[in-house]
Amino acid sequence: MKQYTFLVFLFLICISCNKELSFENETFEKKTTLPCDKDCPSVYINIPIAKNSKIIADSINKKIYSTVKEIVYFEETPLKSSDYNTLASSFIASYEEMHKKFPGETFGWEAKITGNVEFQSEQILNIKIDHYTFTGGAHGYQGFRSLLFSPKTGKAIFNDQIFKNPKQFKAFAEKEFRAKYNIPEKANINATGLMFENDQFQLPQNIFYTEEGLLLYYNSYEAASYAEGAKEILFPYEQVSPFLRYH
Repeated sequence: MKQYTFLVFLFLICISCNKELSFENETFEKKTTLPCDKDCPSVYINIPIAKNSKIIADSINKKIYSTVKEIVYFEETPLKSSDYNTLASSFIASYEEMHKKFPGETFGWEAKITGNVEFQSEQILNIKIDHYTFTGGAHGYQGFRSLLFSPKTGKAIFNDQIFKNPKQFKAFAEKEFRAKYNIPEKANINATGLMFENDQFQLPQNIFYTEEGLLLYYNSYEAASYAEGAKEILFPYEQVSPFLRYH
């Protein structure tokens, strides 16, 4: 009887382990309690939460959370909590502390983060995070983050792991990038006013898998000034599939 009970227990564990990974977006919001007439400081987070396959989901959720925390957490002391409500509260607390120190110089703080499953296949999962923050100054900052995962393990996949030969793809991408943005082949990559570090072409920090193809996306300041905005180039999969490890 004991052996039968043990086998049933193992069977139930296997069923729970084999549940298909899914996502459900959840929203977390917080506003300041300090008096304000307009542009009251607020934070809005709408983010996909991985469900079911616990080990895989936990790995994905931790990475997504740490990325959002990089965007909205401004305190000097580490935030030990992994709760989005606490994270949202910390953003407002940072504003209120700053407002108490400089009441005439702080206004309109805002953070808005929205995430979605941009692409999912048997080999790769891509979470896209659209974020905007304003904490004073002439303007806020808007950008995109790309988080890549193995849907089988939940482990993060880094940009240099996407390609069979990263150097070969980089050379290919530079040639195509120059053609799109009218940069002469033998000229300095920054000859037309771009801002690549050390005057050397680099792949962007964020690479997206989309339904249309592989997107190289340079956020503002990464390859060009804020005024020029983001730079991007999209490659159809049939064009870049020989370079890719995952699709």
